[in-house]
Amino acid sequence: MFKSYVTIALRHLFRNKVSSFISVAGLAIGFACVMWISLYIKTELAYDSFVQDASRVYRVNMDGKMGDSEFYAGYTPPPAGEALKNNFPEVESYTRVYRPGNQLIRYNNGVENKSFTESKVFAVDSNFLQVLTYPLLQGNPATCLLEPNAIVITEDMARKYFGNTDAMGKMLILDVAKTPLKVTGVIKEVSQTSSLQFNMLIPLQLCADVKYFNWSWVWLNMATYIKLNKAAAANPNVVKNMEAKFPAMMKVQAATAFERIGQPYNEFIKKGGRWNLHLQALPDVHLRSAGIISAVTDQGDIKNLYIFAAIGLFVIVLACVNFINLSTAQAAKRAKEIGVRKVMGSEKSQLIQQFLMEALFFSVISVIIALILVVLLLPGFNQISGKSMDINMMLNVQFWLIITGLIITITFLAGSYPAFYLASFKPVNVLKGLAVFKAGNGNRGIRNGLVVFQFTVSTALIICTLVVYMQLRYIQNCDLGFDKENVVIFNNTEKLGRSQEQFRQEIAAMPQVKSASISTSMISRGAFGDFYNPIANTPNEHIAKDITLGSFLIDQDFITTLNLKVIKGRAFDKRFNDSLSVILNETAVKQIGWKDPIGRFIRYPGGKMELYKVTGVVKDFNMESLHDAIAPFALFHNSSKSYDSNTSFVIAKLKPGNPATTLTQINNKWKSYNTEQPFEYTFLNADLNALYVTDQRMGSLLFIFTSLSIFVACLGLLGLVIYTAERRTKEIGIRKVLGASVAQITLLLSRDFIKLIILAIVIASPVAWYAMNKWLQNFAYPVTISWWVFALAGLLAIIIAFATLSFQAVKAALANPVKNLKTE
Repeated sequence: MFKSYVTIALRHLFRNKVSSFISVAGLAIGFACVMWISLYIKTELAYDSFVQDASRVYRVNMDGKMGDSEFYAGYTPPPAGEALKNNFPEVESYTRVYRPGNQLIRYNNGVENKSFTESKVFAVDSNFLQVLTYPLLQGNPATCLLEPNAIVITEDMARKYFGNTDAMGKMLILDVAKTPLKVTGVIKEVSQTSSLQFNMLIPLQLCADVKYFNWSWVWLNMATYIKLNKAAAANPNVVKNMEAKFPAMMKVQAATAFERIGQPYNEFIKKGGRWNLHLQALPDVHLRSAGIISAVTDQGDIKNLYIFAAIGLFVIVLACVNFINLSTAQAAKRAKEIGVRKVMGSEKSQLIQQFLMEALFFSVISVIIALILVVLLLPGFNQISGKSMDINMMLNVQFWLIITGLIITITFLAGSYPAFYLASFKPVNVLKGLAVFKAGNGNRGIRNGLVVFQFTVSTALIICTLVVYMQLRYIQNCDLGFDKENVVIFNNTEKLGRSQEQFRQEIAAMPQVKSASISTSMISRGAFGDFYNPIANTPNEHIAKDITLGSFLIDQDFITTLNLKVIKGRAFDKRFNDSLSVILNETAVKQIGWKDPIGRFIRYPGGKMELYKVTGVVKDFNMESLHDAIAPFALFHNSSKSYDSNTSFVIAKLKPGNPATTLTQINNKWKSYNTEQPFEYTFLNADLNALYVTDQRMGSLLFIFTSLSIFVACLGLLGLVIYTAERRTKEIGIRKVLGASVAQITLLLSRDFIKLIILAIVIASPVAWYAMNKWLQNFAYPVTISWWVFALAGLLAIIIAFATLSFQAVKAALANPVKNLKTE
């Protein structure tokens, strides 16, 4: 019997080539989408799963509010880990991570002399590899970071510096260290599914700024992880109970630090301030950190997984809809076959099995084609998605259980209705033609409903794609408050020491350079943040008592180089001593509550209680991505003693044209000052674009899956119009004989479908509007979804559908009516 089912399925496949192709192509695309998305989701969900006892490890997050400034961050003060360990017996151990910035790494063995700038260097506690169990190829995780002159590197770094020789015991020189460091361990290359991406580990005691701020509960630059003991981890309420006790611990632990910066902790809390710790499970760090600031961990957004999972589901459902539509549409053709088989003794159950076997046959063929597509196109998918998925990820039981489950599900979804419907025909009615009539007309409502569903999904995805494109375009073209064109940032210029200003002057004097400046940081690269006290003129003046300001230390040319707009007061000027001057942005002035800020003062309690005079106000400019609202910001002169910075940049504004020659000349000047430090630079535009890589990838993936869903929907529409044209062959022939034009016949065949697509547009518009409004909430500065977006999406859907319909409708209209009527 099985052989008979397969034979009939093959016969049906080759006898109905067009409808079979449409069904197989749609299902293959649907399966391929599901496979791609499954691999993507599997990669995202696998983050940090390699860590032993990952369920016992938690990242410590900081929830803070000072004045009107609020933040939630994946970093803590340096003493937080020790305080948690001492105050809570549930905590078995803790470890900390600090990012000291770019490091010049040198290796010289007398024969080879190599130097590179490395950006993925972490300073960690000695037990880091015991809490976060990155696999070691060489070395002991318990001892490799104990010595102050130790360094642990990844296997790719070992190859980079030492080639094929054994790295253990070799010496590397780092900027942050005063003495050479000995390689005491080699880590297996860090997995892409690690939320911490690094290639070198050094002991924390090498970092002077960590030592200096080890007392501070307001210096927030450490990522802290704790590991609970087994008994505590087994209690589902332990984290909640611990967090309930954190405020009392903070009141004791942070009091001295707040007093030291002129902020009594009790008063700070009474004024509405907030300074508290929270625990986040390690498996949640990558995907459930929306709104959590971190410069250390690689963080995604689980909402993107929901979006792609829904799209994959929609595409495979669209393919099933095609199969059901075409199967029911062809019921009239198969009615006599069913009648004859029933007269010959076939049971209803046998007919149902036959149609389910056909659906299974189509599903299996589609899976085979989908696998070929996935394997061939996986490198391109990796490039777009930013992942490193490989074929080996498909060679596991879980993946094939998903595919097998899909095959079975689709077999029943796509095959059940045609199977039970066609098998229910009565032989007498079939032979009288009644069943044929019913098959041709009785299911029109169902088919129309499925067409509406297909184009509702496709139109909604078109609207979503347009909105994502609009937001990304807005990001690229909106006024950020500064000039980002032709701005070059030269890195690591603090390595030039006292020669840095001379280097800047030489660059500024070049004919292709408009201006050049020095700054401790740069837009998109973070800023130093601290608390300040605005000074009231009278005791009753209603202004903010405290404010958190991000800040740069800059020279007098910074504002000119970036073309920042000074809207009140003046910029820094050589003619003045600006060591105790400050320039605020508009948001800072508004938050403080000053009507006229020029000449007013802010106190820096974190230093020596210095008073800084406001000499200017700049128009707000975006320091970070448009995901975040503009925060209060300050520009201090680099002669200021308010704080020290380990980093420095020279920024140059170039004249339009080819910058290659100018950059070559600057490179030569660099080498005349520093032969060991590599010459490195980036363009500001590139740095800003890097802030939106995740959004751009999402937009690209959304465009691809939208295109595939439209293609699948159009395949189904093409199949239905072919069926309609075949069913109305005689009518078309008569109309042509009576003088109907090609356009009239095309409109006749397309009209009903266009009505369905218009209905789909009406349904899709509010659904897509709701979904995109939710997505745009991720941006502090979202675009407005105007009416024309829905009109354009609807027009595109109609044009695509009409082009599909016209392809077959025009062909039917051009057919020779005499031949058609003879055939009839």
